[in-house]
Amino acid sequence: MNLLQNKWNWLILAILPLTFTACKKDAATTPALNNKTTISVENVLNSSSLVESGTFQGTGTPPVILPGQSVSFRFSASIGQAVTFASMYGWSNDLFFAPANPGIALYDQNKKPIEGDVSSQIKLWDNGTRINQKPGSAVNHPGTAENNPVTEVNGTDAQGNNYLPASSLVKATLKYEGDSYFTLTLLNTSGGTTNETPLSPGVWAISYIAGGKLLNPAPIFTSGQPTANGLTQIAEAGNNAPLYTYIKSNTGIFTPLSPILVVVYNGIGNPIYNLGEKDRNEGLKDLAQQGNAAILAATLKGKPGVKNVYILPAPGSTVLLPVIGNQAGGSVSQELSVTKGDRIAIATMYGFSNDWFFASAGNGVDATQTADISSSIKLYDNGTAIDQFPGAGNSQFNLGGATASQSNPIAEVPNPNPFTTLPSINNIIKVKINVN
Repeated sequence: MNLLQNKWNWLILAILPLTFTACKKDAATTPALNNKTTISVENVLNSSSLVESGTFQGTGTPPVILPGQSVSFRFSASIGQAVTFASMYGWSNDLFFAPANPGIALYDQNKKPIEGDVSSQIKLWDNGTRINQKPGSAVNHPGTAENNPVTEVNGTDAQGNNYLPASSLVKATLKYEGDSYFTLTLLNTSGGTTNETPLSPGVWAISYIAGGKLLNPAPIFTSGQPTANGLTQIAEAGNNAPLYTYIKSNTGIFTPLSPILVVVYNGIGNPIYNLGEKDRNEGLKDLAQQGNAAILAATLKGKPGVKNVYILPAPGSTVLLPVIGNQAGGSVSQELSVTKGDRIAIATMYGFSNDWFFASAGNGVDATQTADISSSIKLYDNGTAIDQFPGAGNSQFNLGGATASQSNPIAEVPNPNPFTTLPSINNIIKVKINVN
């Protein structure tokens, strides 16, 4: 189910079109210096394919959704993303409701949020692990085991049992709340029909999208393939715990890093930013919002005390990808000329954000040391764009949006933050000086 596995080559092609603005290595002209050192930067994030996921259930005991009852869940999503879910057709042997992959569309062709009745996108599926009985007769009777792939039940099943369209049994309604947030409500409308049934507790999920491609377009099942990862427990018994354990393990953080800005300086404070001050309008906003380091680099070259400025793209790519399956994250290194008293500061965009950037804390670090300096890197909010859920915000530049402006001081991003919990910074970006 996890399509990140063995998809490295495909993902490279998918993510390369990301609109980070890259620039070849550039250094200000300075006299030759005596000491040589090397700085290396690596994206060490153990990435996830799903940006959000969760569960839903009824309010009774047991927590099923009876005819006439409804359940809702809220999520954030960007353009091109879809929401999928699974819930058991309660009075069956192994049938479940779910959208066809990749899920319910959330934006139209004009990139406008979709609202209203989306029931037509709900389907009824046969898990393929139990021989079906007449609808309603399977209560407390698991039926005979079989070993077939997941298939859609379209009117009749393999045993000739009849079913109304799923849209006649479950009404799905989308409401757009603004700022990329949606609520999906599922109403059990099966009451009084020939297919009256409760709906079981369920699981929902949303895949990351990069380069216009969903990283995991089939988180729950694949039609025509054997069931897996705990779906059987939902389809046969309405137990959503095993599937959610699997889904949750694939939910978390995925972000590339933009080309790395490296500054060598002497006798001045950190030339990139000051914590608690607003953006200086010198190009940091372009780095933090779009991954474009060129404007800031050009500005810094003219500052007293700045000795060299570099922009470091990954070989053959414009971004540093995270760890994907068993493939290492992207890395880049650069030889530097430094002398006693020199300091180094770096900055790079948290790619799937509105205006977050990683940067050296305080006044950077001693450029002549030999050390892993990852602990000196912090994650900051540039304060120039309204934040959204990382990787699921419809105004994030690298997801095809246009950021909504604000004017706040630069501040460290809290962790956990209002949207998600991030790994520790040294589990996202690794920075070393003169260390192999």
